[in-house]
Parts: sequence; C-alpha cells; structure tokens
Amino acid sequence: MQTTSHILMIRPVNFAFNSETAESNVFQVNQEDAFVQQRARQEFDSFVKILSANGIDVTVVEDSPQPYTPDSIFPNNWISFHDDGTIILYPMFASKRRMERKKAVFTAIAAKFNIKKITDLSKFENENIFLEGTGSMVLDRENKIAYACLSNRTHPTALEAFSKESGYSIVVFNSFDAHGMAIYHTNVMMCVADKYVVICNESIKNKEEKKLIEQKILLTGKEIIAITFEQLNHFAGNMLQVENKHGEKILVMSTQAYESLSGEQIATLSAYNRIIHSPIPTIETNGGGSARCMMAEIFLSLNNA
Repeated sequence: MQTTSHILMIRPVNFAFNSETAESNVFQVNQEDAFVQQRARQEFDSFVKILSANGIDVTVVEDSPQPYTPDSIFPNNWISFHDDGTIILYPMFASKRRMERKKAVFTAIAAKFNIKKITDLSKFENENIFLEGTGSMVLDRENKIAYACLSNRTHPTALEAFSKESGYSIVVFNSFDAHGMAIYHTNVMMCVADKYVVICNESIKNKEEKKLIEQKILLTGKEIIAITFEQLNHFAGNMLQVENKHGEKILVMSTQAYESLSGEQIATLSAYNRIIHSPIPTIETNGGGSARCMMAEIFLSLNNA
C-alpha cells in the first residue's frame, strides 16, 4: 500500500528559524519577524482544515514549549510508521531536532493505533551518522524501495541499518541543486506516488546514476514526471500522495509548489489524482520545508480495527 488516509502533524508552539539546520538547508531564510510563530500556527491550522475537509484523518499533537523544538512542525524526519505495526525512529543532524521525540507524540499514537514494535536508529547520533526519515528517503512502499540522495543528513551506514530492519532495498545516488550544492533531503527533489514519480532528474549529474534511477522507476510501472530546478526551488518536489476515507487518491502540496507547475504538469498529475494545496509561506521560508515535511504518514492499524 503506497498511500494512507492517516497523517500525524505537530502543531507548533515555538516555530522559528533554526540556524543549526540552515547550514545545509538553502531553502531557509530568517525573516526576523516577531510574528513568525503566530503566522506559522495560522498556516498550520488552515492546512489541517483543508486536509480534514477532504476526508483525510489528521492526528494533531500540540507541541510543548519545553524542550525548545523550533522544527517540530516537520515530524516526518524523526519518525515513520509502517503497516507491519513498526515505528522507526531516526538519527537527527541538529541537536534541537533530537528533542522532538516527545512522550506526547507516542501517547497520542498509541491511543489510536496499534504499535507492535519500535525500532530505534537514533543511536547513530553518537557516531555523527544521520538519516532523517522520509526526508532522507523517499519510500516506494509497495515495492519496498527507498530512494536516497546522499548528504550530511543521509549516511550510507544508517541506510544499511534501515534496510536490514525494514527489508527495503536502497537506491543511493547524488543530487545537487543548480549551484552545485548537495541537496540535503531526497524529498525536496522527488515524490513517489502509486503510479508516477515526480523528480528533478536534472539534479542527478552522474549519467549512470540517473539512468539507474529512471530504469528502476520504469521497472516498477510508474510514469516519470520531471520538474525543473526552478520548480524544485518552489518545493514542487515536496509533495505527498495520500488517500481519503473513501479511498480516493489525493496529491497534497503547498500553494507555492502548485503555482510553479505548468498547465501540462497539472493536467498529467490530475489524470492520476485530485490535487489539493495550502499556502504555507512562513513555514517554507523560515523552516525550509514544505507540505510533505509536515505530514508523517501513519500505516499502523487502528486499535479498534
């Protein structure tokens, strides 16, 4: 199953620009706005409202002021949920992000979903080895393939550990932005859906790697929908396909990402699924992440199922 109708989102209380993560995240810009938290909370609430109105079940957990976690709005980096009942925890690059693993999140999930096992990879933080969840990896869940572009936040050793624990095969490559800087998270340049893959393939400079990725995608029966560097810079790679309670597939993205797409791309994507989007400019600018980063998909079974 590639899609789920259950999403975890963390409502921010201390959202802010994080200088720790900005070192490798070129999307982050410090607006130095006294109302950043207020605006981020408004954008968050509007986004949740749109998801809920479209029949998507959102489990919202209110963040706590302490410990201070300015990036808590992006839970997909530190936790993932799998249909065999497993939760996987990941090693995070920034020290403040390691504190996002709060009890309230686990309590909220356990109250609603059936947890069979927790696999903790965060121990790799002690070795300065990092793997930031479904930011570092874009998962083809149906075919058990994890696509991962290497960076200081995505280490081969941690990828091997994830593969051993999950049974996923790993497709590793290198991806660079238009200025030649390594792309810090794979989900910035790539989105895997049930029948297509959105990818900035021009960011893969090595011809053999690019050929390998394209062949792998086509072998899984998915169409390749290419985006440009310009569209990548507007978070067009940071999309997530979900489904609603009626089983309808829906592609979720930010309004900025949607407006960067061409009419032809929108038509192609819409032929597969309906598109919904929400404006989150404060979150994108200061946090350097977009719609996909805000949603951690829950594939666990419901307690009463």
